[in-house]
Amino acid sequence: MGSIPDNCFKLKAGHNKEYFMAKNAPAFCEIWFVWRGRHIWTREASAAIGNSISIYNHDDIMMTRKRTRFSPNSNSAEPVLAEGTVSDYGAFGADANHFYNMRLSNLQDAESAFNSTLWPDSSVHGGALQLHSKVALLLHFYFASFVLGVDLTVLKLKVNGIYQEMLDANLKQVMVEAEGSRKEAFLELRKRKEIESKVAGAFVRVKASESSKKREMKIREELEGLFVATRKQHEDLARSKEKATAVLDSSMRRLDILDARAKNMSLRMDEAVAELEVIQSSINILKQERTKAHKNEDRHTNHVKEGCTYSHSKLPNCSSIALGDDPYTFRQLTLLDVQAATCKFSESFKLRPRGHGCIYKGKIMNRSVMIHRLHSDSIKSSMQFQRKVYILNKVRHPHLVTLVGVCPEALCLAYEYPKNGSLHDHLFGELNSAPPLPWKIRARIVAEISSALLFLHSCKPQMMVHGGLNLENILLDSDSHCKIADFGTLTAEDSKDHPALDSGLLAHKSDINSFGTVILQLLTGKQPGSPGLASEVRRALSCGKLSSILDPTAGEWPMEAARRLAEFGLECSGDRPELTPDTVRELEQLHLIRGRPVPSFFLCPILKEIMDDPQVAVDGVTYEGRAIREWIEDGRAVADLKLKHLGLTPNHALRFAIQDWLSQPQW
Repeated sequence: MGSIPDNCFKLKAGHNKEYFMAKNAPAFCEIWFVWRGRHIWTREASAAIGNSISIYNHDDIMMTRKRTRFSPNSNSAEPVLAEGTVSDYGAFGADANHFYNMRLSNLQDAESAFNSTLWPDSSVHGGALQLHSKVALLLHFYFASFVLGVDLTVLKLKVNGIYQEMLDANLKQVMVEAEGSRKEAFLELRKRKEIESKVAGAFVRVKASESSKKREMKIREELEGLFVATRKQHEDLARSKEKATAVLDSSMRRLDILDARAKNMSLRMDEAVAELEVIQSSINILKQERTKAHKNEDRHTNHVKEGCTYSHSKLPNCSSIALGDDPYTFRQLTLLDVQAATCKFSESFKLRPRGHGCIYKGKIMNRSVMIHRLHSDSIKSSMQFQRKVYILNKVRHPHLVTLVGVCPEALCLAYEYPKNGSLHDHLFGELNSAPPLPWKIRARIVAEISSALLFLHSCKPQMMVHGGLNLENILLDSDSHCKIADFGTLTAEDSKDHPALDSGLLAHKSDINSFGTVILQLLTGKQPGSPGLASEVRRALSCGKLSSILDPTAGEWPMEAARRLAEFGLECSGDRPELTPDTVRELEQLHLIRGRPVPSFFLCPILKEIMDDPQVAVDGVTYEGRAIREWIEDGRAVADLKLKHLGLTPNHALRFAIQDWLSQPQW
């Protein structure tokens, strides 16, 4: 309908069709209201169907009854109630005239014919049949009265009343059936609308589902594309990560190498700084010694010019030595001072006997000293003692003990006593608290001894010799620097007691031979007096087994340094004539050698030493010739597989490589 509901807008006219339909349309009707082409409201058919029956009241029925007419073509009778005439009944009146001409004797047949004419339909409701019976009875009397001539007015009225009741009953029945049909139709309509609504909703849901499915497919395709792109990106990131990890590992390895190199350089720098300090200290000492040497040389030159020698007539006495102008003065001790320092020369204070006397340990003025008491038979006169004191006072060297006091009364010489004892104590464990000497310190001690001996042998105007160099009179200070004691006891004046001195053999030979023995003892750790020490070292050196005789407490010797010391020790023990400054400088460089790793193919698999005569066996491995021959002769297996034959092939290329490697300088 082209209107809007009254609950939304006020209607303009009170009797327009929209208002009328909204107010008076049956409750079972569903009305759609449309305004300006838009659906704005729907009046639902929500009223009960049974309530609509009440609209047909008694007045409507009576009005319907008055409008009812008989139809000549109808199969059912439609009587019209008129007063006073039978002809107004239509078909019923025609039937009555038909029965009027019948015989009275045939009354029952007439009644039956009337009934079949009046009620042609036999399937009439029960109430109608009851009325039919009443009408039939009345018609029976009617026909009887008609035949007999009785007044029919009353009979007509009764028949009309009965027929009217029958029509009312039929009308009510028809209206009830129509209302039931209408109700069923409405219910069917509602069911149909519900079904249509459900179908429409289903169509909407199907369309929504299809749309959702399409959207889901589209999203799925997008997600698959995104997944492929993400996986590709992840693979790219994984490859990038692997590359970055490889670069990082390489960088870390390089960093570790650089750190190791930095630490190595730092250690080298520290060692270089320490060596530089030592060199500077040595330079300062050498400068001082050079200055002193110049002074001594000038003094000796003056003495020579004046004709002064170490004669008894020109030698000053002890008091003048102690109180003279010489810068290297010493303390003159009394017998009581010496006895107090040595507890009257107690045996518990004796360190060791000496060829020309005994050595005692003591303290003078809170200073540890070593007191050398000379035998009276070794000193012919006091002038000889004064001469020795004068010489010892003139001799000053960093690696010679310093004379700190003399006692002419007891023929005693007091020297400084280093804290770390003698070299003999360190090598052979007599000092339990003393750690073993490493190879660097041993090589440095060799260089220091050579420097001190060269100084003694170079004294002017006459050389000095030690005459008794051994491990016991080589002392060590707190820094493990050596101090040689018991020097200056043999000079040219002692030639009468030592006939070999006249031939010049004692001057250098004795000290150099002793020095060679000390070197071999430092290398091997052998006890003094070991028989055949030089021969053993020479044999090991020639066989390439030098490492087997080295002292293990010294640590891992650099083979080049050990080989050079062994060769030098053998030379000193043999026929080496003298020490030279070049030799001393060479020895001073040995303790600076850094051990370098020996190539594994230079070592014999049996001896674990550098090969001197490399020989290739049938298994393809190179051995030391002497070692492999001993193994073959003893029948011992060299490898897991038995050798097919016992032939050996010299490996000249490896031997030349080893010799070249050994000949390379290491400092």
